[in-house]
Amino acid sequence: MTARARRRLRGDHGQVGGIEAIPFGLLVFVLGGLLIANAWAVVDAKFATDAAAREAARAYVEASDDAGALAAAEAAARQAVTAHGRDGSRAGVRPVGAARFARCERVTIEVTYEVPALTLPLVGGWGPAPFTVRSHHSEVVDPFRSDVPGEADGCA
Repeated sequence: MTARARRRLRGDHGQVGGIEAIPFGLLVFVLGGLLIANAWAVVDAKFATDAAAREAARAYVEASDDAGALAAAEAAARQAVTAHGRDGSRAGVRPVGAARFARCERVTIEVTYEVPALTLPLVGGWGPAPFTVRSHHSEVVDPFRSDVPGEADGCA
């Protein structure tokens, strides 16, 4: 090594400059990962509630009577939410408007699911639920079924 190179490499000037960027970058990386995981949890809950609303509306219009229609819709929705890897007991299922089990009636079912504040894959969620995901689906009670009350006149 030459004398000039030794003089240039002597001391520790500039050795620590920029080291604070490493923890800051790590913090940004971790927070960005949490943000993406939480955003995906909301999107995944939307997929689950869409499927649950579809299955609930289908179960409602295919029921054999008015008394069992809502119970069948709730059971189908909770089963669909559970099939998507979510807790089916946390899903809210309700008919929108005055749902009547009669021929040619349009029935709309709403399914809600609350997503926790912090959600991590394979770990679960913590905190209050600031995000409520809602999905609606509607179907018409079949006008040609023989066991449904009402007339099929004017049903299009």
